[in-house]
Amino acid sequence: MNELQLLGPRAFQGPCGTAVLKAVAEDFQVDEVLDIPLAGEGEHLWLWVEKRELNTEDAAKRIAKAAGVPLRLISYAGLKDRQALTRQWFSLHLPGKSDPDLSAAENGCLRILKQQRHTRKLQRGAHSANGFTLRLTQLVADREALEQRLRQIAVQGVPNYFGLQRFGFEGGNIAHARHFADEKKLPEKRNVRSRLLSAVRSYLFNKILAERVQEGTWNRALPGDLLAFTDSRSFFLADEPQCSDPRLEQLDLHPTGPLWGAGISGAGGIEQALEQVLAQQEPNLVAWLADAGMTHERRILRLPISGLSWHYPESDILQLEFVLPAGCFATVVVRELVDLLPAGQTENTCVF
Repeated sequence: MNELQLLGPRAFQGPCGTAVLKAVAEDFQVDEVLDIPLAGEGEHLWLWVEKRELNTEDAAKRIAKAAGVPLRLISYAGLKDRQALTRQWFSLHLPGKSDPDLSAAENGCLRILKQQRHTRKLQRGAHSANGFTLRLTQLVADREALEQRLRQIAVQGVPNYFGLQRFGFEGGNIAHARHFADEKKLPEKRNVRSRLLSAVRSYLFNKILAERVQEGTWNRALPGDLLAFTDSRSFFLADEPQCSDPRLEQLDLHPTGPLWGAGISGAGGIEQALEQVLAQQEPNLVAWLADAGMTHERRILRLPISGLSWHYPESDILQLEFVLPAGCFATVVVRELVDLLPAGQTENTCVF
């Protein structure tokens, strides 16, 4: 499966040029934003960890081994990219135990920057946002068009697609999931089951969002839409007056799309029609999610970009800084700016 099949069309006109992202890990930096005051005491040890080219699950394994505890006692708020420099929180459940020596977990890929006790463990999804610092290198672009696009997405946001990394190489997670859905079975391994269910929900959401982008309605409310605030999981049905709510223009309130599972969507109007058509097109996947115990949820269709700033450290490098809500993908922001080339593959000229 190609990018267009997995994500859908761009919201704005074509890319302003080409660039390379993640030529080195430091080109993609992520800082977890966690607004939880730590008590300084308790049976949970919280760690602020910097990892380089190491995924979250492997980092948790290293910490568990160094601490001499089962992996199930290690918690984290969310998964972070492997090919990146990331900083995130982990917690260890250590009832009645002193702080372990964790030096064996540290090497060139992992550093423990600070640690503090707390009364509760770190829950999945507890972080409110992620801060990003991205460096687009080997940039070949129309500077004027790029500047205009940056200003445009700062004001309007971008479609809140799930990024390509959710689907595996060439969409392999979707093909793998279809096999289980057709057989009406679930993978035995918990991590595989979780990965495939998540990929399918993301794929179906992207299909709905792609239709809204194609119709030009991804960034505005229609009667029958289910609306949600940026940082809220609750939603409400939009009537005609609510479609003119000023908070929509302020990027505080957004139309939503389905994260499929058991239960009734509740959407009406055009959104309801889109969801019904997709359910008819993908009955096995929709039924598989419900049978697996997934419950119907909603995700905002429009991604607001907080604190977007940029500068050019060199003529062929664009550095971006911004904050996104938890669970959203920085790569879909970049996608509205430039086409990404593999590291080492660049154009021959620069039009700056």
